[in-house]
Order: sequence, then structure tokens, then C-alpha cells
Amino acid sequence: MKTKKTVISLEDRRVNVKAKLAFLWVALMFLYIYNDLFSFMQPGHVADLVEGHLEGVKFTQTMLFSAAVLMAFPSFMVLLSLILKARANRLVNIIVGVLHIFVLIGTQFVGEGDVWFYWRFYELLEAAFLVLIIWTAWKWPTIES
Repeated sequence: MKTKKTVISLEDRRVNVKAKLAFLWVALMFLYIYNDLFSFMQPGHVADLVEGHLEGVKFTQTMLFSAAVLMAFPSFMVLLSLILKARANRLVNIIVGVLHIFVLIGTQFVGEGDVWFYWRFYELLEAAFLVLIIWTAWKWPTIES
């Protein structure tokens, strides 16, 4: 007498593109935050911040406001990735992702001190997540009408 074996397969549902993009922006924000938090552990870093400068860059109202606007984009992108219609969503994610890549490249030329390895590691991860965001938006699934 033969017995039938039951085969159990794990369910593997497809994640919605909007949710993927929102999660990627959240992960990118965590990378930004941890990179900055680890900076506080560098010798002399906190003292320089208290004095209003860092690595030759003096903090001004305009510079800090600009940085705040720039860092607000990922937070808005979480929301926009979930609520925008597909066409606008795709375009906005690509544009903001490319903008953040340019910022990432631009920050390579700011400051005077030695760059620590953790900083480069986080920058590589940030670049990878930005490329994933752009790629995911670029490859947005289409349907034939």
C-alpha cells in the first residue's frame, strides 16, 4: 500500500510596487540616521558641532534649513510612494532618487578631515538603496490595455 506524501510549499506573495518603494525610502532614512549617529562617536565631532562647524563647514541658518529640506524628502517619499498614481509615482521616485544620488556624490567633496570607514560603508549602502529605488520605479510593472 502506497501512501501519498503531502508537500507543503511556502506562500510567496508579490509585494506591491508602492509598498516596496515606501519600504526602501524608510530603510534609506535609517541609513542616513545611523550614519549621523555614529558620527557622534568620532573624537572631536561633538565639540565641533557645539561650536557651530564641522570639517571646515560653518553652520548657517540657510545651510541647516537646506539640509532639513533635503532630509525631509525621504519622509515625504514614503507617503507619496503609497498615495500617488502609478505614472506620477514612478516619475517622482526616479527624480528624487537621482537628486539624492547627486547629493551623495556632492558630499564626497565637502569637509577637510579623514573619512572613516563606517561613513564610506553607509554611503555605499545609501547608493545601493537609491539605485534600488530608481530601478524599482523604472521597472514598474505595466499592463496591456
